Amino acid sequence: MSPAVSDGLAAADRAETRSRSAGARGAGQDRRRAELDRLWARGRAFLGTDCAIMGGAMTWVSERNLVAAISNAGGFGVIASGSMSPDLLSREIAATAALTNRPFGVNLITMHPQLLELIDVCIEHRVGHVVLAGGIPTIAAIQRIRAGGSRVLCFAPALVLAKKLVRMGADAIVIEGSEAGGHIGPVSTAVLAQEVLPHLTEVPVFVAGGIGRGEAILSYLEMGAAGVQLGTRFVCAHESVAHAQFKRAFIRASARDAVASVQLDARFPVIPVRALANPATDRFREIQRQVIDRFNRGELSQKDAQLEIEHFWAGALRRAVIDGDVEAGSLMAGQSVGLVTREQSTAEILAELVDQALMAIAGRDQRFTSAFAGSAEGQGAGG
Repeated sequence: MSPAVSDGLAAADRAETRSRSAGARGAGQDRRRAELDRLWARGRAFLGTDCAIMGGAMTWVSERNLVAAISNAGGFGVIASGSMSPDLLSREIAATAALTNRPFGVNLITMHPQLLELIDVCIEHRVGHVVLAGGIPTIAAIQRIRAGGSRVLCFAPALVLAKKLVRMGADAIVIEGSEAGGHIGPVSTAVLAQEVLPHLTEVPVFVAGGIGRGEAILSYLEMGAAGVQLGTRFVCAHESVAHAQFKRAFIRASARDAVASVQLDARFPVIPVRALANPATDRFREIQRQVIDRFNRGELSQKDAQLEIEHFWAGALRRAVIDGDVEAGSLMAGQSVGLVTREQSTAEILAELVDQALMAIAGRDQRFTSAFAGSAEGQGAGG
């Protein structure tokens, strides 16, 4: 055999090996994707999306641009209605629908004085999913949404309440741990997941709070979650209208910078809010001290003292998000803020999360294969 022929055959063998290797990698990728799709199939079917990843409803941030971007990239965007009037919400839904033909939802605050009118707006616009947050909804509100043809998602801070909401008609449950940004409950995401996921299988359950990477998403899916909800990771998306100063604060922050608001006196309850510590955080503690001292001296009634404390943060979130006042504004953020390192497109964020989940599956498969091979070798040596 001539050297040229020999070299040619060797090259052909190498090419065939590379081809087999590429084929094996492709098959492996397909298997990993199929596994991820199996794990969040229930959530994808419920939301009508490629990824069972919901965007957290963040007031002033989760508006038409970000919501549409999340949905267009394969996730599920959710409009934060906050204190919107029915007319304003109607315009926001229409504007969002003009930017995407993919499913998206609307988050409504149960304590809103015009809740039923807001529900009617969602029904009029044929919004497929309505998320009820900020308190325990009434059966009337849940049934009104369902009668209009929309699905209802409710937040539950404990298993017993989650089961009650399902009996009331909730189509899905969101459990959100204390690692989340904004108003929070007392229990961590990891503990809530262990409490709820094994025992609530009648409806899809979405996990939220402190999730910033695909490995965490995968872990909750494997525990039985139908999907997840992320808010903080999307604040620094290119499509987010948050002020550059607000985004810069997120990018610079670490997880420990996102702290829960402090209550100084049990007589004057403060609803815990997780946000980045800034001068306003210190000022809020000082205001509480001053108000409590005035109350103790008889200068204020308990009601007036409570109102002064609650009024401190009025408009503070808008000042931070829209005006960029990161000194006096409220920088609501979850502890996953430490995983926000740069500004990215929404599509890139979602792709990164999915890739991380797939890599975690690949790592698990590799460890299993290595363990199996080691076991087989040991058995062979023993024989």
